Amino acid sequence: MLKVENLRKTYKTGNNSYLVLKDLSFQVKKGEFVAVMGPSGSGKTTLLNCISCFIPHDQGKILLNGKDLSGLGQKELAKVRNQHLGFVFQDFMLLDGLTVFENICLPQVIAGKPVGKMEEKARKFCKAFGIEKIQEKYPAEISGGEKQRTAVARAMMNSPYILLADEPTGNLDSRSCKAVIDAFLQAKEQLEATVFMVTHDSYAASFCDRVIVLRDGAVHTELTRRGSRREFMDELLDVLRELGGDRDDQE
Repeated sequence: MLKVENLRKTYKTGNNSYLVLKDLSFQVKKGEFVAVMGPSGSGKTTLLNCISCFIPHDQGKILLNGKDLSGLGQKELAKVRNQHLGFVFQDFMLLDGLTVFENICLPQVIAGKPVGKMEEKARKFCKAFGIEKIQEKYPAEISGGEKQRTAVARAMMNSPYILLADEPTGNLDSRSCKAVIDAFLQAKEQLEATVFMVTHDSYAASFCDRVIVLRDGAVHTELTRRGSRREFMDELLDVLRELGGDRDDQE
C-alpha cells in the first residue's frame, strides 16, 4: 500500500544544511496499523509531511498503491490528497460552524458526490464510530475524544488508500485517547483501513500491529506485536529508553 524507498530530506538555513531523513526505507501493507516513534528530532514529523506531499523530498521514492508520488505536479498532488489520503490531525481541524454530521460529509461535498449516497455513508460512519448521538451537535459542544472520532470518520469518507495520523492523541486524556484508538481499530477491522500514525505516546502505539522507531533520520528498528498489548508497550518503552527519548518527546 505504502512503500518508501531511500527517502532523503535536507533543510537549509542560510549556508548550513541539515540532513533530516537519511535514505529511509520501509513498507506498510494494506490493512496494517503502523506507528512511527522516536526521540525529538528523529524525523517523524518530516517523514509524515513528505508522505503527505506537504513538503518535497530531495531523493528517493514514495509509492502509494504502486504510484510514485515523486515529481507529481500540484494538480496531481491535490487529487492524491483529496481522493487517496485521509488526514487526522492533533488539533482535529473540524469546522466550528458545521455539525458533526456536516463535518463528516465535507470531503464528499467538496468532491461533488451525490447527496443521498453521501449522507447514507456518513450515517454508517456515525454508527461505526459511536457518534450517532452527537451527530447534530457542533464541535464546541463535544469532547476531545468525540472530536477526534469525528475527524477519523471524516477522513474515511472518500475511502482513502491510507489514513495518515499526526499525533492524534496528543491533546487528549487517557479515556479520550482510548476512544480514538478504538476508532482506528474499527476503521481497520470493519472498513479494512490502512493506518499510519506518528506518535510519541507508547500507550497509543502499543495497539498497533507494528512500530517503526526512528533515530537521527533513519530506521533504528521495527517492532512487531506478537504478544499482549502490555508486553508490546514494555518492549517499546525499553527501546525508547535505550535511545534516551522520553515518551512525551515531541518534534
